[in-house]
Amino acid sequence: MRKILFTLSFSTLLLSSCSNESVAVNTVESMKTPEMEKFDKAMRSLGDPANKPTEEERRSGSTELSDRRKKVLLPSAMDLIKSTGVTDNQIQQKTNGDVSAILVWAIQINQEKVAQIRNNAKL
Repeated sequence: MRKILFTLSFSTLLLSSCSNESVAVNTVESMKTPEMEKFDKAMRSLGDPANKPTEEERRSGSTELSDRRKKVLLPSAMDLIKSTGVTDNQIQQKTNGDVSAILVWAIQINQEKVAQIRNNAKL
């Protein structure tokens, strides 16, 4: 009887800890801004068949995204940067219109915001 009771209590503890973990993850996801969600969706869309690298892009051997694939990310990256209060002129001044620099900036902002959300969720 004690064995069954111990096994039951251990199982209950295990299940409750797992369910708490998923609640925390869902909370972090639900705390993302619309701009962050749009940027995440654009990043995931690079894996879609239409956005995968072409044979020519693969042959070039470059590890950098092609211009075609950068254009997929650019609108959501701009929205994410602007959501921090930065204007188009400031973006132009900081990046000189370089799409790669804009994407790097957006990725940094996204990572900072995700870290901030995680810290707030832990509190």
